[in-house]
Amino acid sequence: MILGLEIKVEEIDKIIILRLFGRIDAASSSLLQNRLQALLKDAHKVIIMDFSNIDYLSSAALRVLLSFTKKYKENKKRLGIFSITDEVMDLIKLTGFDKILNIYKNEKEAILEKSL
Repeated sequence: MILGLEIKVEEIDKIIILRLFGRIDAASSSLLQNRLQALLKDAHKVIIMDFSNIDYLSSAALRVLLSFTKKYKENKKRLGIFSITDEVMDLIKLTGFDKILNIYKNEKEAILEKSL
């Protein structure tokens, strides 16, 4: 079992994939925030996050996702999330963030999306 958040980074066809494991809460959201901030300055145009192993999102985590989705868009980049568990998706829908975040059913769909 992972306490906190673990982030593994992969690159496929110039797309950065962040494989996230654990929970994104008030304590660990800064780790995600720092990684996304560093990638914002990077040359890659598309960053997608695998949420298949995320079992909890706090309000701090949602703020990070919202903030960086907007920052990436302003910088003509795309930040997306895919393979979200039902519990986490319920929370995202409850907050209305499903209308703002770039959400994909799976990795293939996230990679094939062409819009920035």
